[in-house]
Amino acid sequence: MPELTPSTREAARRIGVSDTALHKAERAGRIAREPDGQWDVDKTRRRLAETADPQRSPLAGGAGGEGTPFARLKVAQLALKVEAQRLALDESKGKLLDVATANAAIDEIAGAMRDALLNWPARVAGVIAAELGVDPHLLQTILQQHVAELLTEAADRFDPAGGIDGRGAAGA
Repeated sequence: MPELTPSTREAARRIGVSDTALHKAERAGRIAREPDGQWDVDKTRRRLAETADPQRSPLAGGAGGEGTPFARLKVAQLALKVEAQRLALDESKGKLLDVATANAAIDEIAGAMRDALLNWPARVAGVIAAELGVDPHLLQTILQQHVAELLTEAADRFDPAGGIDGRGAAGA
């Protein structure tokens, strides 16, 4: 049968804490009275031990401080703090990039590559035609056609939907 008492002071005395500590824990939502307003001493002692800070409470030490929900929460908070500090350090060292900045750089590089490929047939058609002994204009036209097909194939590989917004248009 549970050990019940209506008095907060009596419950605190039986648990081994001050009545102020019991009131604080109740206000914080760590413990609660029974529906009839009485304290279940054993249940309250267990809840206090489970939610106690192992660094500050003698109750937590007796409950195996590492296994309590509070202790696990503190470890999780510490892990999150360490991860946030690592990310801040990586950002200050320049190891992290802003997505928009990275996308802009990629777009600039890809545009420069595309332009270089599109201009290549006009630059080399005359030299290649002289080596092969063919019409320079015909060779330039054939090279431009193949470069355009190559660029289309590459664009389809990187953007299979046919456009950035999925409608076949790059945002238009």
